[in-house]
Amino acid sequence: MKLKVLVGSGKKIMLFALPFLILGLGLNIAIPSLFRVTSIALRIISVIILIPGIAVWIWSAALILTRIPKKELITSGPYSVVKHPLYTGVALLVLPWIGFLAGTWLGVFIGIIVYIGSRIFSPEEEGILSEAFGPAWDQYCRRVKISWL
Repeated sequence: MKLKVLVGSGKKIMLFALPFLILGLGLNIAIPSLFRVTSIALRIISVIILIPGIAVWIWSAALILTRIPKKELITSGPYSVVKHPLYTGVALLVLPWIGFLAGTWLGVFIGIIVYIGSRIFSPEEEGILSEAFGPAWDQYCRRVKISWL
């Protein structure tokens, strides 16, 4: 199985986010007070959200690694809830909350950028999936619970 197929739009999304990450890290180092978060409550909430976020991320990656080599359309697990749980999970359930645990708003900023990148580059990936799986893809798109996320 080609690595490109397993990665999907991930490489493009990360390249899209990279300049923002570099800028954010630079600002975070130069002006730490701009990004500093000191709320204990927010750190507790971060752990509560981060645990299922990492679980979704790992579950999604495991499904990709086991099903894509078999050329199977993934429609179960987190993929039954959203079309791109790996991208969405990292952007909304992992990066922001890791940032809060590290005491910075930078994770929220980068999470938003990653999510925007996923919305920009996912349609191309969806076109490839539509060509590969035809009616099964169309049926999946109608069944997925949160297709827009």
